[in-house]
Amino acid sequence: MITLTFHGAAETVTGSKYLLQNNDAQILIDCGMFQGLKELRLRNWSPLPFDAESVAAIVLTHAHIDHIGYLPRLVKFGYAGPVYCTPATRDLARIMLLDAAKLQEMDAEYANRKKISRHHPVLPLFDVIDVKESLQLMRPVERKEWFSPARGFRCRYHDAGHLLGSAMVEVEATNETAPATTILFSGDVGRYNAPIYHDPAPPPACDYLVCESTYGDRDHPQGDMLDELSHTVNDAVRRGGVILVAAFAVGRAQQLIYLLQLLAEQGRTPRLPIFLDSPMAAEATDIYCSHAAENDLSEGMITQTASAFRGPNVHLARTVDESKRINNVVGPVIIIASSGMMTGGRILFHLEQRLPDPRNTILLGGFMAAGSRGRALEEGATTLRIHGRDVRVMARVVKNSGLSGHADRQELLRWLSPLPPPRRTFVTHGEKASAMAFSRLLRELKGWNSYVPHLGESVELETRS
Repeated sequence: MITLTFHGAAETVTGSKYLLQNNDAQILIDCGMFQGLKELRLRNWSPLPFDAESVAAIVLTHAHIDHIGYLPRLVKFGYAGPVYCTPATRDLARIMLLDAAKLQEMDAEYANRKKISRHHPVLPLFDVIDVKESLQLMRPVERKEWFSPARGFRCRYHDAGHLLGSAMVEVEATNETAPATTILFSGDVGRYNAPIYHDPAPPPACDYLVCESTYGDRDHPQGDMLDELSHTVNDAVRRGGVILVAAFAVGRAQQLIYLLQLLAEQGRTPRLPIFLDSPMAAEATDIYCSHAAENDLSEGMITQTASAFRGPNVHLARTVDESKRINNVVGPVIIIASSGMMTGGRILFHLEQRLPDPRNTILLGGFMAAGSRGRALEEGATTLRIHGRDVRVMARVVKNSGLSGHADRQELLRWLSPLPPPRRTFVTHGEKASAMAFSRLLRELKGWNSYVPHLGESVELETRS
């Protein structure tokens, strides 16, 4: 018997965890943290629905926190097996998890000092020690190279085009004497012709498909990404304001710098000063440069990785003092800071200062989870609660969906177009409306047996006869 259980990313876009079990062992595909709404974040503190020590191996798709962020917590519960990932994912996971641990520790310290929690003492979900133990378990594997994470399982990675090192996972599961059953986990599918990333690889034939649906109910606006970005930059220059971008420190920040440098190289915008206010983004940029072969710079105007992500107009703010000095900067300039959904980090201090000025522009460049400040701005909020007070939103708010790292509805269909119909497709990693819409589309348009699983649901996968 082969069983698949959905312990995350079921009817939500976060917390990816898929437990796959045969008669010999069980492996976990992704080990993500729940983010966004409080009711989702509280799930990180719920009792573990499976025995951590009984998991033989973990296979990661990529380094975003909603796919790796629960790993140190699982180690705290006793997990000590191997964690497989691509080499770039291993390098990015180090900075992502260490940053997450520091934030957890800072939040716990603040809650204890201010006595704002019913629990005492408030403890972090995990700490730096848990992260260091997790990193020691990582086993890098190149894409297209078969590996056996546990008895009865064979896996290989294919490029998902979503993030440096990102991958879909092809799993062959065997059960006694039956032929292997193939399950494909999409991970997060990237966009076609996306800057710095290669197109997602065609999906291999599979018996069962677990497919993401972040944008499964909508398409990104049509039009040239560079045209849209150049219009935003030039409009901000005319108004003399600051362009403030909330960007994920890993992936989006590097993509934005490349696009801005490309526009300036083409003469379509002035070459403005760019302030990257994030120690993690600065370190991630170093990692992008160290994996130069993975970067797709096929636009042609910039051919060297170092020129794509760095330059005399790019200023990296690693220290707190360097970050504070940006407060004195006047436009037109570009400030890129994290967190990408405005849930915390240095972006909040910049928002507090820049939001009330109508000359400024706030650029939203990716998916904003429900409950985040980014989603509130996207939906037209007139005030934003920051550091205990309501800040008026007078700045211009611009949404550029072209910067999203996720395939939209049509791109997902394009990615799936060469795939023979799986026996069953499980639509996950999307808010409920998005997942349901994409599942319905697969049934009506392609005639597939498609289904949206519930959190905690277990499904028995039929083996080949």
